[in-house]
Formats: sequence, structure tokens, C-alpha cells
Amino acid sequence: MSQEKIIHLIPYAGSLGISLGLLFYVWRWRSSRGAFAFFWYTLGQTLYIFGNTMETVSAGLGDKLFWESFQWCVSVVPLAFFPIFVTQYTESRFRRYKRLYALLMAYPVFFVFMVLTDPWHRLIYLDPGVIQGEPFSVLVYKFSPVALAYSAYVYFIALAGCVLLLQRMREPHNLYRIQTGFILVGLLLPVAGSILSLAGVSITDQRDASPFTVAVGNILLAWGLFRFRIFEVNPIPRDRVFEALADPVVILDVNNNVADINSAMLDLMDKAAGDVIGKPAKAVFDNFPIPIKMYTHVSYARTEAVFEINHKQIHYELTIWPLYNAKREMTGRIYISHDITALKELESELRKLNTKLEDRVQERTHELEEAYESLLEGMARALELRDRETEGHSRRVTENALKIAQKMGIQGRDLDYIRSGSILHDIGKISIPDEILHKKGKLTPEERVIIEQHPTTAFKLLSSIPILSKAIEIPYFHHEKWDGTGYPQKLKGDEIPLAARIFAVADVWDALSNDRPYNKAWAREQIIEYFKEQTGLHFDPIIARLFLSMVEKGEI
Repeated sequence: MSQEKIIHLIPYAGSLGISLGLLFYVWRWRSSRGAFAFFWYTLGQTLYIFGNTMETVSAGLGDKLFWESFQWCVSVVPLAFFPIFVTQYTESRFRRYKRLYALLMAYPVFFVFMVLTDPWHRLIYLDPGVIQGEPFSVLVYKFSPVALAYSAYVYFIALAGCVLLLQRMREPHNLYRIQTGFILVGLLLPVAGSILSLAGVSITDQRDASPFTVAVGNILLAWGLFRFRIFEVNPIPRDRVFEALADPVVILDVNNNVADINSAMLDLMDKAAGDVIGKPAKAVFDNFPIPIKMYTHVSYARTEAVFEINHKQIHYELTIWPLYNAKREMTGRIYISHDITALKELESELRKLNTKLEDRVQERTHELEEAYESLLEGMARALELRDRETEGHSRRVTENALKIAQKMGIQGRDLDYIRSGSILHDIGKISIPDEILHKKGKLTPEERVIIEQHPTTAFKLLSSIPILSKAIEIPYFHHEKWDGTGYPQKLKGDEIPLAARIFAVADVWDALSNDRPYNKAWAREQIIEYFKEQTGLHFDPIIARLFLSMVEKGEI
């Protein structure tokens, strides 16, 4: 091949190289929305340039017609994927999209069939021939109505796509108008080259200028893609993510420059998009009350900011999320600022209301506790009025039981349960007849059985009262013995509730220390000896020894 021919092919090779480079770049981001369709659009263009180059270097009519047919067929590929890319990029919505797309592709499919079967009907290439020239021969033929109709159809699809792109250019941010403008011009240049070819206008030595217009168009597309990184920081679509949000939003790229910002944030800053896009975040948000500049090196964060506007406190919650590309590489961060002033005001009112409610609950609780205490005291007083010989017994035994419990480290609600149970320990005696309750002298076995029923009576009386569910342990089990010989359940050792074991010690001490109808009070030394004898039999050994030590120290 001569040097002249090689020089002539350099623009073709350059065009093909640019298209291949663009193809490789788009394939890397094929998982991004719109990138897959754009890849096939670019592939169709690349194959078209390849076919045009092969037609140029071919010499015979048959070879040139083959590569011309190849160009016609592969031109359907960008035509098929151009509407998909534009629709995804512009976020357009169409009713019955799949059916509409099938109708749009009907004529291109028919045209490919006509091209492939041209040797039999000759409706595509009219009067084909080869004109010899330098440095390459040129294929010439008349455009048939079928070919002209296909070309017109291509222009119609291109025009419709351009209308959608022009609508996209109404984007409020200058960055995206420029980006869409590059895409628009890059897509229109090949169409312009095709129109020139159909009109017989040659801007080169060759008949078809499309490879060169495609090359220039791809350069513009490559600039738009590489310069504005359409598939990286700003994946399509954009409008729904930013402009539709009432919350202020800003996106920073990996270099912490402002890559995008929505109208809500611009209004809050009282700035235009051109004043902030592309600028360093620390400079843009230097005096901004929401602390964006403090969170430019974190993957995720959530914080709150408070500032004053017109003598009113404004609260914002700032949330930072990372943005990743298809390779899971972080390409930037999105900062969303949510106005939570109303929520904070509501929280403040709720706190005030809650404080008032707590005060009222405390007041009512205090009243209920007083009523509860009065009820317990009244019930104990009623028993003492019925059994005057044991007057003061409930008060004394309650005081001693509480002293023992406190010495053992019991406190809080458990101490309250012991107090309540101690006051009510003999409530079951309300069912015992007076002649048995006040009998002087030893009880008969039958009378003893009736007396021993009073713990069960107490359980029946108190078990239906939820507030006494723990306190009931003393009235029900205070006559159980450590060795299992007590009543009513004959529990043994630790089976007996701790409160009942404590109370049993205090109860027996008071019973032996005071006169009863059936028994005179014992001497103090005699009671101590009895307690020592009953340790491990009647009484819990640990509690009994603790109690005796308290007696020795004068604490009882």
C-alpha cells in the first residue's frame, strides 16, 4: 500500500480507535443505568466505521457492495439502542413502552431483510458502479425509495431523541446543560454526515463523510463522559434523587469537590449552582451552619446542627452516605440535611407534658400509698379490736421483722412486701370463732385444726389482690418450720419463702415475750435458750443466729 493511501486512511483509523476506546470505557460501567444501551449504540457505530473503512480499501464492485450492505445492516444497531439510552437518560415515561418499541423496530428489521436479499430484487442499489480514482476507487449508486425511506426513518428517531434531550437541557444546573449539550451534539453529528452523503455533498475525497462525523461526534461524547463522568458520581437518572426532594442535598466527589447540589440546598445557601459546583466543599461550606465541611473524610455519619434564623432556633439532621461504582469503589458522598425543627419542638412539648404527667402520677401514687397504708393499718386494728389480748402485736412484730430484713441487706420493694405481709399476718383469724380465739387454756385437737386453718383463710382472702401477691407469703407460710413439721403445707428448709422465715423468728419472739390467754410471758433468758434449741428445727439457722446476735447487742 502506497504512502498516499496510508496517509488517507489515518482519519479512518483515528475514528475507529476513538470509537473502540469509548466502547471499552462504557463497557467498564455497563452495570450503571443507561450504560448498557449506550455500549450497544457505540458498538454499532464502531462496526459502521470498520465497514466503511473496508469498503474504502476494497477494489471490486462485489466487495464494495458487500461492505456497503454490512454498513446498512450494522446501522440498525445504534438505531435500536439510541431510543433506549435517551429514554433512560432523560427519565422519560411512555405508555405501553414495549409495544411502541416493537413498532419502531419493525421497519429497520424489514430494511435489513431487503438489504440482505438485494441480489434477488435489486431494490436497494440502483445502477451500482465503481469510479476509479486516487488514492481509492469509489462506489456509486442511486438511492432507492426503500433506502431513502429508511434514512428518513433514522432522522425521525434521531429528531425524537433530540427533543427529549433538549427537554433535559432545561435542567437548572449549568453543569448538566453542558453535559447534555455534549451528548446531543455527539449524537447529531453522524446524522449530519449522513444527510450530507444523501445530498451528494462531499467534505472528503470519499463519497460518504459519515466516518468522520462519527469520529468527531465520538470525541465529543468521550469528552462528555470522561469530563463529567456521567456513569460515576452522577449516575442517571438525577431529577428524582435531587430536585424532587424538599430536603437540602449535596454530593461531593472523591476529591471533596461539589459534584451536584439540589435547589433546596441552593435556596438555603442563597447561592446559584455555578457558584458552588466544582468548588472545594471546605470553601463552599466554610460559614455554613450545617457542619458539612467537618464530615468530608467519613464513609457514614449522622449528626445534628442548631442555628438561629429570625430569632428562631432551626434544627437540622445531617446524614452522610457513601456512593459506590460498579466495582464497589467509593466515588463520592451524598449529604442529606433534614429539617427536624418541628420534631424538636414536639419533643420539647412532650417532655414538658411528660414532666407534668410524672408529677401527677407521683402525686396519685403517694395518695394511693397512703390509702393502702391506711387500709393495712385498719385491717390490723380491726383484728386487734377483736382480739384485745394481742393488741400491739402486729405493730411490734412488724418492726422486728423489718429490723431483721434490713440487717440481712433486704431493701426497696422487697422490704415493703415484708412490712405489708407482717401487718396482715393474722388476717386469717377473722374466720376463727370467738370461743376458740379467746379460749383460756389448752386447745382440743379439733380446735387446733380450726386454728391451723387461718393461713389458708388468709391466702383465700388476699390472693385475688394483685398488689399483695408477694406480701401474701407471710400470712400463708409464717407457721411453716425449718424441719418441715409446720403448717399448712409442711414446707421444709429453703422451700419456705425467705420473708416467712424472717417473720417466723419475729413472731415467736413477740408471742413468748407477751402474755397470751393460753400462755404467760416468758423470761428473756428462757426465750433465748428456746431459740437456741429451735435453731435448725423451727427456725432458719442463719436467721436465728443473726437474730440472737441482734438481741445480745440490744438491737431488739
